[in-house]
Order: sequence, then structure tokens, then C-alpha cells
Amino acid sequence: MARPPRNPRDTATSKGKFTRRGLILGGMQAGFMGLLALRMRYMQVDQADQFRLLAEENRINIRLIPPARGEIFDRMGVPIASNEPAYRITIVREDAGDVDEVIARLKELVPLDPAELERALAEMKRSAPFLPITLADRVTWEDVSKVAVNAPALPGITPEVGLSRSYPLKEDFAHVVGYVGPVSDYDLERIEDPDQLLRIPRFQIGKVGLESKMEDQLRGKAGARRVEVNAVGRVMRELSRREGEAGANLQLSIDHRLQNYILARLGNESAAAVVVDCKTGDLLGIGSAPAFDPNLFVRGISVADYRTLTENDHRPLASKTVQGTYPPGSTFKMVVGLAGLESGEIGPESTFYCPGHLDVSGRRFHCWKRGGHGHLNLEGALRESCDVYFYELAMRIGIEKISDMANRLGLGVRHDLPMSAVAQGLMPTKAWKREVRGEEWRIGDSVNASIGQGYVLASPMQLALMTARIASGKSLEPRLIKSINGVEQPVLGDVPLGINENHLRLVRKGMYAVSNDRRGTGYGSRIISETIRLAGKSGTSQVRNITAAERRAGVTSNADLPWNRRDHALFVNFAPFNDPKVAVAVVVEHGGGGSSVAAPIARDVAMQALFEGDPPLDIYPAKDREKISAQQERLREMRPPEITERKSRA
Repeated sequence: MARPPRNPRDTATSKGKFTRRGLILGGMQAGFMGLLALRMRYMQVDQADQFRLLAEENRINIRLIPPARGEIFDRMGVPIASNEPAYRITIVREDAGDVDEVIARLKELVPLDPAELERALAEMKRSAPFLPITLADRVTWEDVSKVAVNAPALPGITPEVGLSRSYPLKEDFAHVVGYVGPVSDYDLERIEDPDQLLRIPRFQIGKVGLESKMEDQLRGKAGARRVEVNAVGRVMRELSRREGEAGANLQLSIDHRLQNYILARLGNESAAAVVVDCKTGDLLGIGSAPAFDPNLFVRGISVADYRTLTENDHRPLASKTVQGTYPPGSTFKMVVGLAGLESGEIGPESTFYCPGHLDVSGRRFHCWKRGGHGHLNLEGALRESCDVYFYELAMRIGIEKISDMANRLGLGVRHDLPMSAVAQGLMPTKAWKREVRGEEWRIGDSVNASIGQGYVLASPMQLALMTARIASGKSLEPRLIKSINGVEQPVLGDVPLGINENHLRLVRKGMYAVSNDRRGTGYGSRIISETIRLAGKSGTSQVRNITAAERRAGVTSNADLPWNRRDHALFVNFAPFNDPKVAVAVVVEHGGGGSSVAAPIARDVAMQALFEGDPPLDIYPAKDREKISAQQERLREMRPPEITERKSRA
């Protein structure tokens, strides 16, 4: 059936409606295109800098460049902590393909430590496949050459070179300089705002000693390099590089050859010796025995080596010079004598009678000489180390004046030294005992303190400083760092002690008698040269109680006691007497008698410091020269080739 023809009017109406819809739709499209164009203009023109920055950040990374660590030298410029090239072999997992096969080939060329290899494989599993992992560290140049020659057969294996810490003098400066090691989680936790350098894998920082205390100066400042990376973070090329700023170089006050001599002279003893310059307060030598090789810690010490150190009863890891505190024994008697003189309680000729003991509050305090010394003045009491003289004096002046004098001479004070765990020691007072012990001070406590026993504790460094202050009459402060980057560090305390010079002179005279009078306790370790006379003081501090029954039966000799129950042996001295240049303190743990054990060591160390080498034999008594000559020869043979010759200061 045929459709009827459309009305022309309907056709015109329909066209009109289509045209309006087309215009509306076209307008909407044009509006959308306009908005899109405006948005594109906004993003491409107005926001161009922001999006360029975002794109640049996605394309370019900033990588830190570790700086060279500052080096450490002795007072003569001899390196004691330096940086040396260290070769290592790394692997990139994605370039290696079959990692096990490549490592097997590498092991045929280069020896790989099983523990290090296991650690590297574990690190490889948790790291991105394009990051290099160290398989072997501190390998030889020959090993590097083998890897380079066989590079086509070792895909992903790369030999690299960097800087590693080295301690060429090994044990000699272990307790002073310390050592470095990889940054640990504990290190990051204790630092409030850690440097980004510390987050670099295997970056090393100072762990103990000077390396730790001067970490900020030694570390330096990081450099940076701009590298182009692809979408997965792999480095494609280096765009620019800014080298870092090397750490500061430090020069110490210590003489490396004297330091070596001290360690050799202490030998197998558990002991410490400190040498102080009486003019400046410089620490010329500060040795603790036994020591350890700090190079063992740089790469991570083995369990076996660490156990050997920690199980040694002579405590090689402890720095006895500043960490160890000991009852100073009779070396403390100069303090008590000066306190008595300054208080006016005694004068040069004041005497006390020693019958061999003193009864105080129902308790008997004995003198070391059972029969007593009779009547003695201060000089004689120091010369013969009479205990009863100082018992009497301490009861008259009291502990407060003794403690105050000790502080003025550097005891009971924590000195500002960049070493680990520098001890304050202990100079007790009535208030201290009340606060710490919850007890009142007793007169017997003062009697014990008068001979450096009881609560009194001091480090070998403090005893050497005390001796230097008595010898010089100045408030010297110990100085370990001589210069930083060539800039001399100030000498501190070059001012008078504020103690009457006549009183100091009297105490020095007593110390002179100790070493040069036939009745002196240090006479057996004297120097006979008129221009280099020693002045000293012996000390023996008990580490056990002697019962009344044992005294009646006879006190057991140190030789018959177990090592750890024997007395500590101490000796302090300064020389030359007429123009003091060096002061020395020696402590030998459980060594026995100060005069017999510590005094010869202190004498030899003082002479080595004065002559800056082996002194002439004619300064010793004739009977001792053969023994001294043999000792010098033996110690010379022990001296490593790194120890250089010095010129004499005497």
C-alpha cells in the first residue's frame, strides 16, 4: 500500500527542528573543545614549570658521593689512621643471569669467604635486581686483574675501588684513636638528625675513641652526582658531579715512637702509663696494655677473635689510662701534704711520731713498716712513705680540705678529652657519702683516704696530670689534639695553681728524696745524672682486706696470692727535677709493690720521653747498666719498621 505524500509544511518544520538540534550539539562540542583547549593551555603554558620539574624529578636522581675521611697523625706527622685504596668485587643480579653459575666461575679465580658470600646472597634477595652487591671486599690487585681479564665469562661481575680505613701502627694507638665500623640501627637511633650519608649501605663511622668523639669533623661533607635513570630506576648516564669535602685532618700531641715504647715496656702486664708535657699539658704518650689491632674491627671482627679479646682477664678492650680508676695508694700523699701546708696545720718542720700503727675509734690502722718510722717531718714522711704521718694529718685537716686540694690538682675531675668513657674518678666528701651511701662520714674514712685507699679513686691520666701540676705549679689541662687541619689548638690552664710556691717546693723536695735518698722508696730506680734527676712517689694499693689474724701470723706476700688478689703497683715521677719537662704515671694492675714493679717502668718511660729514644747508659747506676742495655736491645728488636727515628730532646 503506497504511503501518502508528506505535507510540505511538516517537512519544513522537521528541518527546522534538526537544524536547532545540530546547532545545540555543535555548540556543546565547540564549548567542550574550548574548555579542553583552555585546560591544555593552562597545563602547557601556565603550569609548564611545575610539570617540567615533576618530569625532571622522575628522570634525574641525586646520588650522594661519600667524602674522604679525615686522617689522623701523631705530633711528628706520622699517619696513625689513614685511608687506603680498597678493591672489592660486586655483582648486579639482572646482568649476571644465572647468578649461581657466575659465582661458581668467580670462585675458581678469586677466594670468596663463605660467611661474606652468604651475607651477599641474602642482601641480593632483598635488593632491587639492578643494584650492585659486594661479593668480596678488600681483595688484592691480582684478584682484580683476574676478574678484569675474564670479564666476558663473568657477566654482571665488576671490580671496584674505594677508600677504606687503615691503622698502620695497629695496637699502639688502639685505645686512643679507636676504630670505625659500618653504621648500625643503634647508631641511627641515638643520633637525633642523622646525616643522609649514614644511610649509604656499608658507610663507616667512628665507633669508639677519637674516631667516635671527633666523628663530625672527620666525616666531611658529601658530594653529589646527577644521574639519569629509566622508569625502573636503573642508572643510564651521569649528568654532572660535585665532589664532597674531605674530613678534617687531626694531628695528635702523642709521639708515635714513645707510644710504641710504652706498650713494649709494659709487656704482658695489665697496666697503663701516661706521659704529660709539664710545659703545655700535651699528652706525649698514653698507653694501655694489653692492646688490640683495630684493623680487625674495620670490616667486622670474627666471633672467635672477639671472644679472645673479651675473655682475656687483662681486659685488652678497656682503655685503662682514662677508663680505669684505681685507689692511688701512697701517690696520694702529696695531695694530703699540700692540703696540710695550705691549711696551716703543719709547717716544713712539723713532725708526727710513727710507732708502726695508729688506734682510731677502737680500730688499729697500721703503717707499712711494722716497727714504725719514729719522728718524721713532711719531707721524711714522703721519702719513706710513712702511713701514720698522713693518718694524723688527715684527722687534723678533715676530708673536705683534702678533697678540695685533690680537685685543684686534677683528681676527681672529668677532663675534656676526645676519648671513650673518660672517668671522673672519686674524691669523696661528707656530702657525697651521705647522698650516695646514706651514711655519715667517719673519722676512719679520713684515715683511709689519707693514704689513697677507701673511697678514693683516680685514673692513670689524672695521676700524671696531678704530678705535672705539682712539678710546674700551673693548672695544666691535658691536650690530645695538637692541631686541626694545621690550625694549632690552644694550650689550656697555663696559669698558676694558686698554691703557695714554698709549699709546692717542699713537696717536690720530698719527691726528690724518694728517688735520690738512700732511704727513699724509689731509690732503686734512680737516675745518677746530675742534670736529669728524677723526683717521684711510689704507691701500693690493696685490693683485699688483711685480717688481724693474718697480720699476727704474717701477711701473705703478693707472690703467694692469685694474680687478681695482688696489690696494684703505682709510681709517679717528673724530670728533670730542676726544670721539669715530663711527668709520668704508671699503674700495674695486681703488680705487687710500686717501688719494685712500677718504679722501673716509670723511670724508663720518663727517660725515653726526655731523650726521644734510648738514653745513654751512663745516666743509670753502674750495677744496672748491663740489664738496661739488654732491655734496650730487646725492645729495639720488637720495634716494627713503621716506627721512625727521632731526635733527642734532652
